[in-house]
Amino acid sequence: METVGEHPVPAGPLAVRWLAYELPEFRAGVETVARVALQNAGSAHWRGAIKIAYHWLDPLGNPIVWDGSRTTFAETVDPGATVELTVRLRAPMPPGRYRLALDLVDDSRFWFAEVGSSPLELGADVIPRIPERRLAALIHAGPGEEADTRAALASLDEPLVAAEAVATAHLAAGCIPDPDWSRRILDAHAEGYAAVGGAVEADNGRRGRTKGAPDLDAWSSRGGRNTRFSSPLLFPS
Repeated sequence: METVGEHPVPAGPLAVRWLAYELPEFRAGVETVARVALQNAGSAHWRGAIKIAYHWLDPLGNPIVWDGSRTTFAETVDPGATVELTVRLRAPMPPGRYRLALDLVDDSRFWFAEVGSSPLELGADVIPRIPERRLAALIHAGPGEEADTRAALASLDEPLVAAEAVATAHLAAGCIPDPDWSRRILDAHAEGYAAVGGAVEADNGRRGRTKGAPDLDAWSSRGGRNTRFSSPLLFPS
């Protein structure tokens, strides 16, 4: 692990001295773990309510994710004791340069930084969620012709792959994706989304929307990148 240099440690009941850390590779939106060694430098015992958590900050120190996952100590940490633990982290979205600020928190009360302790701030590069831009597609039974869907897939701006895909989209026969569909799907996965479902527009092939189109209103293009979307994803990847 990397050793932490000297940093201010306040006198008092609640204080932490950061000793060492080991960071993983961060992929946007992916949960991972880091290793941290620290010492209880205060006079109070760290009991069950004391946990380690984190903030994700931009390079200027502005919070992007304020309250990340919380990790519990396996047992009470006595004053002066040193502990090493695995900390659960979820990388922020989208990819880019961030600062990871690790801190202790007394559940529902305060962060240690609010009572004088220094958080452990570390620079972190977050890379795309997917290692390569390789999308495959499976066509399932549907109301239209499979040949029409295959023809549309063959003319995409970003071609599909037949093997070693990092994401697979599912389409119903008769679904006609736009030329930029594969690019948008891969962009969203790279940005950090684990599951992606594109907007859907029903068309009768001649003059616009079909009679049953109101049933698809929830999947219109108005709600893009809605992490609280409550309906099932149609044609998901």
